Amino acid sequence: MAISETSRSSHELPLTTAAEPSGNKATAKKLTLIPLVFLIYFEVAGGPFGEEPAVQAAGPLLAILGFLIFPFIWSVPEALITAELSTAFPGNGGFVIWAHRAFGSFVGSMMGSLKFLSGVINVASFPVLCVTYLDKLFPVLESGWPRNVCIFASTVVLSFLNYTGLAIVGYAAVVLGLVSLSPFLVMSAMAIPKIKPHRWGSLGTKKKDWNLYFNTLFWNLNFWDNVSTLAGEVDEPQKTFPLALLIAVIFTCVAYLIPLFAVTGAVSVDQSRWENGFHAEAAEMIAGKWLKIWIEIGAVLSSIGLFEAQLSSSAYQLEGMAEMGFLPKFFGVRSKWFNTPWLGILISALMSLGLSYMNFTDIISSANFLYTLGMFLEFASFIWLRRKLPGLKRPYRVPLKIPGLVVMCLIPSAFLVLIIVFATKIVYLICGVMTIGAIGWYFLINYFRKKKIFEFNEVIDDLDNNVNGEHPKVDDHNS
Repeated sequence: MAISETSRSSHELPLTTAAEPSGNKATAKKLTLIPLVFLIYFEVAGGPFGEEPAVQAAGPLLAILGFLIFPFIWSVPEALITAELSTAFPGNGGFVIWAHRAFGSFVGSMMGSLKFLSGVINVASFPVLCVTYLDKLFPVLESGWPRNVCIFASTVVLSFLNYTGLAIVGYAAVVLGLVSLSPFLVMSAMAIPKIKPHRWGSLGTKKKDWNLYFNTLFWNLNFWDNVSTLAGEVDEPQKTFPLALLIAVIFTCVAYLIPLFAVTGAVSVDQSRWENGFHAEAAEMIAGKWLKIWIEIGAVLSSIGLFEAQLSSSAYQLEGMAEMGFLPKFFGVRSKWFNTPWLGILISALMSLGLSYMNFTDIISSANFLYTLGMFLEFASFIWLRRKLPGLKRPYRVPLKIPGLVVMCLIPSAFLVLIIVFATKIVYLICGVMTIGAIGWYFLINYFRKKKIFEFNEVIDDLDNNVNGEHPKVDDHNS
């Protein structure tokens, strides 16, 4: 990024600073609609793997209602916000740009730290989920060193695939998505003659585990905004992003609901058996062991897609933060061979590897908690930017005025409060330490910048001047 470009109008600065990293990015192959749809799909879901604990926690009826209602109170608002702000600020900083433009460098830094930490924790869950399905085929992977070695090897191999390029990852996501979903379509079709609709109305036979229930819904249907950190890699983001998000929301919800209706209606088992991996057991009950094996293979492929999409978002987020000046310049360095942010990939992969040996429930609960804190900042940034920059060019605009936007954000915010209230002590401890660390990181980075210990882009200072009210006039075409 040439420093001379910082003289452009304030509403163009984030686009320029986050979308033009050092290196010859112009030669990189851009993401088109279909690969982007599947990358969003894998950022959020990756298939119905992992939805089973909702039934274990609250019974079939509440699980079905959760996956029917939750997309409207959470997924749709988050996708709408992502569509508006990603097209207004199409750079790899994503939500960091939004928070910074709304409230300044401290909030921008906190947003970046909280979302990055939740992202790498989330990445850590996918090798664990993958091995959980594999150990049903290979019991030796249930515990001990074979399990640990498998988690380590899968993390290393999949991180290298990410290093080879986002376009490759995008097209791989298309293949992985179609292949991993195909056994569920077969299972759902074969389950139809065995379905007894009254089973859908069951509330279960055990005490409700609300912590598990809400965290399962949240984990399976959040992270829509993670794709915003890839906005600088998308072909015509102003046109592509809104359509890709719309398709991905519909696709994701259908992919969860069809197998859930099929299995809860066709199979009657003790509620406690509905743990991660139960869909594979249900497939064997419905059609035989061949379908169980197919679903387990699909689960492994899905975990690969989830890992690749989430790791890409974390790595490109670090690059975007380096281009904005939140991190030293070297965080944005790209590979000479594949034009990918190799240092961001390495840091994200190493952190996720270290976290992958936590308990699976603690992993997703910690990711959810940190993500929740970041979402409060995101909702506030979205509303404040509407008030602060009403004339900002927004290629896609949520068709509501500020009071309507407040209501749209308050409803999912109530759910965020539930995630915090039902968190466990270990999650409070992990997230408390990480939040304090994020605050300390902001001041440490400022110290490095002041003492010129590392080289930084100077864009953040120009943006801070704009945040403090020094805005040139903008076109009010969309006000």
